[in-house]
Amino acid sequence: MEVVREGGCLCGEARYLVSGYPEPRGVCHCRYCQLRTGSAFAVLAYFKPENFSLKSGQLTHYGFTSESGKQWDINFCSKCGTTVYYQLEAWGDLIGIDSGTFDPPAFFFDIAGEVFTDSKAHFLGDIKADRHFEKFPGYEPKIDEEDRLKRGG
Repeated sequence: MEVVREGGCLCGEARYLVSGYPEPRGVCHCRYCQLRTGSAFAVLAYFKPENFSLKSGQLTHYGFTSESGKQWDINFCSKCGTTVYYQLEAWGDLIGIDSGTFDPPAFFFDIAGEVFTDSKAHFLGDIKADRHFEKFPGYEPKIDEEDRLKRGG
C-alpha cells in the first residue's frame, strides 16, 4: 500500500495530497530558495505529477527565469502567501513541495543531497546528507543577475 501524505498552507485554505516517497529530495541554499522561503534554505521534496493533487485553495502563480536560463513556476496561497508547490524547468515536470508544509511529521524523509553550499548561511552546521555540492551539478549561469540575487557565502 502506497503512503499518502497531506499538507497545506498556513491559513489552511490550500491543501494537497502526495503519494509515495519524494525523489529527489534535499536541501537547497540558493538565493532563490532563500528569498522564496524567507529562510536560510529550503527542504525540498519532489513528486511525479500523478502523485500530487491539489484538494482545495485558490492559488496565485509567479514565474521567473533564473540566472541559468531555467524557468521557475511558483504557486502560492492567495490568502496567506505560503508557497504550496512549484515546478522548476531543471527538474522537468516534477512537483516540488517545501517540506515544512507537510502535516506532521513534516520531515519524514532523509536528505539525499545539499546544493549551493557556496551561499549556505554561516551559522548552519553540517547537514546529514549523502552528497554536498558547492553549486548544482551541471550549473551554468547564462544571465547576469542583480546584486541582490547573487550568491555569496
